[in-house]
Amino acid sequence: MRSSSFFIAIFAFAVAVAGSSCSTNVARGEVANGTHSSFITETDPELHSALALIDKAPDSKMAYNNLAVLYIKRARNTGDFGLYLKAEAAIEKALQVDPADGSTRKLQASLSLTFHRFSEALGRGTALDREFPDDAFVKGVLTDAHIELGNYTEAVAAAQQMVDLRPNSLSYSRVAQLRSLYGDHKGSVEMYKLAARTADPADPEAKSWCLVRLGDEYFKNGDLEAAERSYDEALSLMPQYHMALAGKGRNRAALGDLAGAEKILSELVTRIPSPETAAQLGNIYTLQGDAVRAKAQYDLVEVIEQKLGPNADQKRLAMLWADRDEHLSEALAIAEKQSVLANDLNTADLFAWTLYKNGRLVEARAASKRAMRLRGVDARIIYHAGMIEKGLGNKTEAARLLTAAMKLNLAFDLIQSQKAKAAIAELKETR
Repeated sequence: MRSSSFFIAIFAFAVAVAGSSCSTNVARGEVANGTHSSFITETDPELHSALALIDKAPDSKMAYNNLAVLYIKRARNTGDFGLYLKAEAAIEKALQVDPADGSTRKLQASLSLTFHRFSEALGRGTALDREFPDDAFVKGVLTDAHIELGNYTEAVAAAQQMVDLRPNSLSYSRVAQLRSLYGDHKGSVEMYKLAARTADPADPEAKSWCLVRLGDEYFKNGDLEAAERSYDEALSLMPQYHMALAGKGRNRAALGDLAGAEKILSELVTRIPSPETAAQLGNIYTLQGDAVRAKAQYDLVEVIEQKLGPNADQKRLAMLWADRDEHLSEALAIAEKQSVLANDLNTADLFAWTLYKNGRLVEARAASKRAMRLRGVDARIIYHAGMIEKGLGNKTEAARLLTAAMKLNLAFDLIQSQKAKAAIAELKETR
């Protein structure tokens, strides 16, 4: 569900931002020992150096910015969300020193995206854009915020400005996502490949991220073999990269290798629990006939969302409940809340699906139309639209949409793709 994997790329740019600063008499432990993390400790050499800099210059905003950047980089590498909270604490310290510092505020705006505070990110990005109209980093914040809010025309404009200012991996990857959203699969692949080739060679995660996104684009369009190659290339650079492992596990399951997928994802969810991985693993166990382990993973989705607290949008949980016909009123409440905050394709689709599951078919169809407004929708969104039309009794349109979903990606979801096949067969029998 989450599209946050795209805007996380902004943090590769953060290193350049943090270098241009200069200030609080705050003990370093207040920043370093915030939220627990199993991946970074004070014995870490880079962290030790960053904290030592704060000891030497406790009133230096640059020192806190550098610490924030370190936490952000490690969070990207490890998938440990708690490190973003530590980065936010460091940024708050820097802002206490100088509330107007542009570098710190750029980091703050980018973190708003990570925490899914998209309107806040847009507001901060817009203010920064007025001050720094030729800043590619700020254009990236605006692009990501507009995408997440569903302002696609504005996102295209901001991305074009970004690539004009700085044609590099970060701007190319944004162009790639927008091309995908507008249905230009070939152009999206081209740009993701260019983004990977131009990524910072000193930062293997930057290239790995681009390769994962390339794999996701292949998966979205049903080219599972190409997706596998992209995930494997990312893993050749970073063997424990969580995003590549999640993609490869999903892909192995789609290819029918449930045992291989289970091995990858069970190890990953133990090391880095995420709602997406837990839900995927639950579906694998369901297909294997292991209801007990499946339920444990589905329950884990809710546990993870609860632990994220206010930083969780709960979209993945709502989708899981709707797919499983559980807690349907609660799922709809989550979708309604999110649809007020954003009008992107995925949020509109979630709203449509939860409305459908609650029997509100006419409203579901209207929401589905919003989710289908761009050409580059994925198979899940098309499938949902087909099921809604089927529920309304529009058999011809339902069959067309469901067939289109399966043509795009036969295995878009381990469970729902089977339901799509069954629905198509049912429609053939009754037409």
